[in-house]
Amino acid sequence: MKLTELNIGEFSLTWLRGGLTQLDGGAMFGVVPKPLWSKRYPNNEHNQIPLRADPILLRAGGKRILIESGIGNDRLTEKQKRNFGLQEESQVLESLQSLGLTADDIDIVLMTHMHYDHANGLVAIIEGRPSSVFSRAVIYVQEQEWAEMREPNIRSRNTYWEENWRPIQDQVHTFGSELAILPGLSMHHTGGHSQGHAIVRMESGGELALHMADLMPTHAHQNSLWVLAYDDYPMDSIYAKEEWIKPGIRDGAWFTFYHDAIYRAVKWNEQNELIQSVPVEFAE
Repeated sequence: MKLTELNIGEFSLTWLRGGLTQLDGGAMFGVVPKPLWSKRYPNNEHNQIPLRADPILLRAGGKRILIESGIGNDRLTEKQKRNFGLQEESQVLESLQSLGLTADDIDIVLMTHMHYDHANGLVAIIEGRPSSVFSRAVIYVQEQEWAEMREPNIRSRNTYWEENWRPIQDQVHTFGSELAILPGLSMHHTGGHSQGHAIVRMESGGELALHMADLMPTHAHQNSLWVLAYDDYPMDSIYAKEEWIKPGIRDGAWFTFYHDAIYRAVKWNEQNELIQSVPVEFAE
């Protein structure tokens, strides 16, 4: 299995195969009219757009770190598979195997938030019971996100599932506004998409990468005003994008993606022109 890689200084990033869904394009682009967003991102006859759920294996500071966890396997009902347009379940463990690794080799998992499409891969059903997949890893989650995960409201209970937090609760470490994981690697609370949404900043050897998670799920969401109908706090999403994307572009940052079905990572210039990209490519 050939996997896409990118180096950020001494940091090595490898995208694992975590699954593929197709969600409604209108929901993913909020109030942006289809004639505008459809020029930027592919869609099918049902108005659905392809969205991957591919974790990043980050090798940094002698640690093996996952950013996100994938859509999981056998975690969705038949109804959910239809509603979420499931096309492909997770191959994260097979991806790790192709690198000579297992789930036990993962030291740290960075969760930008705990919606089902990011967190399902943390748990597998073994002998009928939900069990932790990366049982040796420390799992970092923003404290407000973890609190809502365990006590969701009437809106969020559809995406925060009890079976996704109970098996991992002893592994979870929470943080507030920001957290330094390793030198050059940090998580930052942004809110917006969810109350506890966070992003990941990676800097090494004079190079910078920003993992904006669901504040910018695809390259077509670069515009600060193009936010999701799924965002719980859309104005916070807009402010966070203004705070991070424009300075990141000025600093020559790579922007990495979990959901984008076209690009793994991109760079823009200050005229918002795409100047470098790492495409999504698959080969067995």
